[in-house]
Amino acid sequence: MFFAKDFIETAEGLIFAVVERGLEGGKALCFLRYVLTPSGWKKVATEQANHLLQQQHPDYLHYSPVLDAHLHAVAVDRVAKHHQPKHRLQQLMQAPRHDAVERDLFRLCELFSQHGLDLAQTGVTGSILVGVQNPDSDIDLVCYGREIFHQCRAITRKLIEQGHLQALNDQDWQQSYDRRSCDLSFDDYVWHERRKNNKAVINGRKFDLNFIDHHASSEAIVYQKCGAVTLQCKVIDDARGFDYPAEFKIDHQQAGSIVSFTATYTGQAVSGERVEVSGMLEQSGQGVKRIVVGSSREAHGEYIKVIQ
Repeated sequence: MFFAKDFIETAEGLIFAVVERGLEGGKALCFLRYVLTPSGWKKVATEQANHLLQQQHPDYLHYSPVLDAHLHAVAVDRVAKHHQPKHRLQQLMQAPRHDAVERDLFRLCELFSQHGLDLAQTGVTGSILVGVQNPDSDIDLVCYGREIFHQCRAITRKLIEQGHLQALNDQDWQQSYDRRSCDLSFDDYVWHERRKNNKAVINGRKFDLNFIDHHASSEAIVYQKCGAVTLQCKVIDDARGFDYPAEFKIDHQQAGSIVSFTATYTGQAVSGERVEVSGMLEQSGQGVKRIVVGSSREAHGEYIKVIQ
């Protein structure tokens, strides 16, 4: 089974990050992240990735009717290696030697474990998953299960209060904001992010907590885009606010929920808050309407922000 945050490697020297649980037409939905060059693995940005596949491997370009989006996909028989965050973390926790990044990861996991977290339900993704981290790399932890994830957030908050971890400083927030290139002001971005308790610093190194619901149903509902929309509404249920995609039930006649495929807006609002949302209105064959934020990977012009 493939889960979001897994990586898959192909024989051509390509590493893709899986973005969706399960398969669509025998293929794992993903996005190209690393390319093997004579000097080693090189990270590629979205435009580079698309251009490279168009030129050299167009068979990995994919249109998903379920997501109504263009992305990448790898057929199961083309997967040379399946990199799984849980396996990688267990391997690193038992390794006799660690580099600087792995040492910080090891210490972080020790702290979580001392506070009662079951490390068997966690993993590590990003550059560490495929061993291509550099001294400046961040740590991307994955929590498998809603309870584990919220426990991890609570422990993170506690460890900051105790001084074992540090909150992000202004420079960290600026770097995080610059990398996101989102449609919020810097102050709005930081206000929303601070309260999520899913980012902190250990030994000067940033880390992120990611949530994967490994019990989620992979029932595919096809939605059609109806056009761009901006409106204000009240959030009435935030239970799936940190899911992928994040979902916020809303009280509005135009749509029943806001769904975000963009990490920036994960956990963005809490039940009872009023938000302004700008995104793409979509409708299912059964007439269910939702607003999607992140209908394209970069989600330009799309946002969720608390206004009250």
